[in-house]
Amino acid sequence: MSAIKVLFVTSEVAGLVKAGGLGEVSAGLPPALRRRGIDVRILMPAYRDIMARLPAVVWCGDLPGRAAIPPGRLGRTQLADGTVLYLVDTPSLFHRRGTPYCTPEGADWEDNHLRFARLSLAAADIAGGRAGLDWTPDIVHANDWPGGLTPAYMRWDGILLPTVLTIHNIAYQGNFAPGHRHLLGIPDSAFDINGVEFHGQVSFLKAGGFYASHVTTVSPTYAREITTEPHGAGLHGLMQGRAAQGQLSGIVNGIDDSWNPGSDPHLPHHFDPDDLHGKQANADVVRTGLCLRPSSGPLFGIVSRLVHQKGLDLVAGAANDIVENGGQIAILGLGDPEIEHMLSCTSRRHRDDIGLLIGFNEPMARRIVAGSDFTLMPSRFEPCGLTQMQAQRYGALPIAHATGGLADTITDGTTGFLFSTLTPEGLAAACHRAFDTYQDAAHLQAMRRAAMARCFGWAGAAAEYEALYRRLLGRPLAPGGEPSAVSEEMEQAA
Repeated sequence: MSAIKVLFVTSEVAGLVKAGGLGEVSAGLPPALRRRGIDVRILMPAYRDIMARLPAVVWCGDLPGRAAIPPGRLGRTQLADGTVLYLVDTPSLFHRRGTPYCTPEGADWEDNHLRFARLSLAAADIAGGRAGLDWTPDIVHANDWPGGLTPAYMRWDGILLPTVLTIHNIAYQGNFAPGHRHLLGIPDSAFDINGVEFHGQVSFLKAGGFYASHVTTVSPTYAREITTEPHGAGLHGLMQGRAAQGQLSGIVNGIDDSWNPGSDPHLPHHFDPDDLHGKQANADVVRTGLCLRPSSGPLFGIVSRLVHQKGLDLVAGAANDIVENGGQIAILGLGDPEIEHMLSCTSRRHRDDIGLLIGFNEPMARRIVAGSDFTLMPSRFEPCGLTQMQAQRYGALPIAHATGGLADTITDGTTGFLFSTLTPEGLAAACHRAFDTYQDAAHLQAMRRAAMARCFGWAGAAAEYEALYRRLLGRPLAPGGEPSAVSEEMEQAA
């Protein structure tokens, strides 16, 4: 059986450039698919900052422009895990300082519509055999709004390959002024409710959600939530329609194998479920690093983007209660200035018991997760979430709002604590359950063992995506068939 060929379209890949969870998925899912024998190749922009860190890039094709989208060229290289990486190189769009989406000052790039239309058009060119490659995919898997025009360009150009769009967060939609449609080569007939139009604007995410053969999101609960008005960000009607047609599903993300408390190189002290002395030693390191007083009480950790979505105002509201009951809080993150200020004020009120580090660095993030007894995640919504999975692997029992992927990956009372009332009082009540567990050594140890035994690798997600690809292609897996390794054909192609 020949390998399924998948073009994976993304705007970020962890290890090269990452702004959020999409980068982690783009780094974790393709290698897991390759281990199942799928010939998956990644397509992303050739950002200036990643080019110097890549192995030799072979420029292998020219990409035509369209309307105001400038032409470019297509490069090929190979990542350390063997995955082929294609790069869309248009210097006027991608050779600049800043993040994939924003200027160094934090403002959206004014030409983001052109930048990510260029990415989507390149994907369509590859799918249509127009990019000068000797490889064409069987299926195209686009991600979030930056890849949202991919299924649309393919449909408008008569390229009939199946397409998948994965929505990682429906709140980020890539909406642009209606006049931009002429700059992007969007047919006038597509500027319609049954097309790319969304409240008078051009919506990249809606385009993908409408034209893709199938829409996935990053947890089953979030797939249900986005069909409702409170969580659908205005696209709930479209998502209801896709769900009714059996064209919307939720597949939980994974975490990479480096999240292992027995071998993580970022931890000064390793540990396992049978010997947790290293966990307490990591907690002491965190307390010292954040200038917290020595304590025998529980440590509550937060590693998060400091934004409204994450419900950190609830933490500020519950902080007095946590500290008065003998707990301490270690916070690492950056984000909205207002939330940073709110947490700074909370920390100053409890200088000895609440430590805040504005910014991000991987070693400290992992040490906080490893040293914490509990991890606070009172998110208003959470499509999937990775921190709660990482926390369980490290025995830092998550305390989380029962939404999205948090509800799907935490077993209440067994591997963590879920609460439904999204208020400081609701969070505090869940924390009281955690305090009670902390006082019961046998119960605490049992929950830690259960949490640390959870398997959150990428193999499960890869198997579900393979099943979806096969269904869309009409290639069901033969009885007893179970691709489990990179095929010889793929190795020769790479």
